[in-house]
This record gives sequence, structure tokens and C-alpha cells, in this order.
Amino acid sequence: MLWPSKSARKLMETIALSVLTRDEMEQRRLLAAADLQGGISQSIVARKFGVSRTTASRWCRAVKGYGLDALRKRRAPGRPCRLSQEQFRDVARIYEAGPRAAGFDTERWTTARFADAIFARFGVRYDPDHAGRIMQRLGLRQRAAGALRRSAAPYTSRYSPNTALSRSEISPPVA
Repeated sequence: MLWPSKSARKLMETIALSVLTRDEMEQRRLLAAADLQGGISQSIVARKFGVSRTTASRWCRAVKGYGLDALRKRRAPGRPCRLSQEQFRDVARIYEAGPRAAGFDTERWTTARFADAIFARFGVRYDPDHAGRIMQRLGLRQRAAGALRRSAAPYTSRYSPNTALSRSEISPPVA
């Protein structure tokens, strides 16, 4: 199948626009496997599906060694999520209501406070680092303005290779 069907084109448009779901990744692998079994080269399959040649090669080896079942999705590795989708929506509402509504004395969310708010509401304890990842995944976390200013500021050490030094600063004259 050199030219993709309408559903395959829709899948490839989804690939270009966003992160794929597990079902979409499986569909992509199975479409690629059909192309590989049809004799299309790995490099063309890699280009067509927006993956590296190494990934296309890995898919080809898996199909040759174990068949199409090797490319079907499996249960996600790792610990299952402790909050349901509805609870995640509630977590977003907690964030939007603000720290004062969650019982804190200022209007600033920190990852530790966010983790405490989740624990107070659902009884599920998260490490503050993981609470930050939850904030990021839900699109709640914004980059701090201070971090933007710090990254934009030039590094002005006299020992920095990016600092223009005069000849006398590099090696003072010997008297």
C-alpha cells in the first residue's frame, strides 16, 4: 500500500498535529507492517509514518520474528494511575479555584501545596515532583516569569568564553 487510504491519511494528519494515543500508535504500527510485508523499504515506511529508520527496522524485525501480534498494543508498563479521569478533572478544578480555596494562606501554587491539596481531597499522596508532572500534563503549569528573565540574561563572568576581553585583561603587561 504505497498511497494511504482515507483513514490512514487521517491517522498521519493526527501524527503531525499531536501526541498519539495508544490506539493510534498501534494502528500506525499495523499500517506500517502491512507496507513492510508488501515490500516497501524500511526507509520509505519510516518517512511515511514519521518515525526513525531504527524504529521501522525494529517493527520489521518484530513482524518477521513474531508476526503482527508483536506490534499490537500491550498493557502499559508501570504502576496504574491512582486517580480516575473524573478525579483528574476535579484536580484541574482544584487548581483553577486557587490555593486559598484549598486552605492555603497565599495565592501561589507550589508542587508541594498541590500534592497536599490532592491528598486532602482524594486521600492519594503524590510526591511534589510528580504533582508538578500532573500539573504539566493537565496544562496547568506555566513557566515562571523569573525563569524567563534568568534564561534571557547574558552570562557576564570575566572567565566566560562568551565575554569579550581586552588583551590587557587576558595577559597583563609584565613590567
